[in-house]
Amino acid sequence: MNSRRKIEVLATFFYLGRVPLMPGTVGTLGAIPLVLLFSLTGVYGYIVLTFAFTLYAIRIADQYEQMVQDHDSKEIVIDEVVGFLITMFWLPHTWQAFLIGFILFRALDIIKPYPIGYIDKNATGGFGTVVDDLVAGVIANIALQFVYTQTTWLGVQQTFGH
Repeated sequence: MNSRRKIEVLATFFYLGRVPLMPGTVGTLGAIPLVLLFSLTGVYGYIVLTFAFTLYAIRIADQYEQMVQDHDSKEIVIDEVVGFLITMFWLPHTWQAFLIGFILFRALDIIKPYPIGYIDKNATGGFGTVVDDLVAGVIANIALQFVYTQTTWLGVQQTFGH
């Protein structure tokens, strides 16, 4: 596979970004297997893999933007993958956690309340493409950590990685 094709495959997260309707939503769904895979490495492994994936996503998004001459193209969904990886950090793997995490992350990514909208409008390049989703993931995770520790809405209380 040539480098141009590799960048295209990764930026669109295996072409999920090319679906005609709601590519960001589909890209977020595509992140679920990666969340499960990263979780197999435990909490520290998840942190390291997510950090490395985020840096790689910034680079890939930047290269893809240069190829297509378009900032934050709807086809780029590797940023949604980063956001959902962060959203689901240190949470139980229950259907409730995945559903609520998915809905909350997508709502924040679509509505873009402050500071997400500000970042989206002002950050540039691959960093700008990824960082608003990263911040949406952090905000979603903070909210979900509160829900997880204060309620049973996310399912059985368990530790991450077990």
